[in-house]
Amino acid sequence: MTTIRKQIIDLLEQDDHDVREISQLLGISEKNVHAHFPHIEKTVSSMGKKLVVTPSSCMACGYRFKDRSRHARPGKCPKCKSERISKPRFTVG
Repeated sequence: MTTIRKQIIDLLEQDDHDVREISQLLGISEKNVHAHFPHIEKTVSSMGKKLVVTPSSCMACGYRFKDRSRHARPGKCPKCKSERISKPRFTVG
């Protein structure tokens, strides 16, 4: 039996996913997925790979949250104040 972190890494090596997709595929909460990301970053780094984050962006004005260090989706856009924000996507590469 493999660990949750190994299962997440395997998913992200195959394709990019957002947190909701990962939680639904593995049957765990989104909060639990977020808790695993710091450990996953270290693990894939030791494998010579990288956790690649496609940042959130505002659907109204196109602002990209490229310098954001948190993995959760932002609440609203700092530019136009819209709350229509896309979810960040993750992959291992």
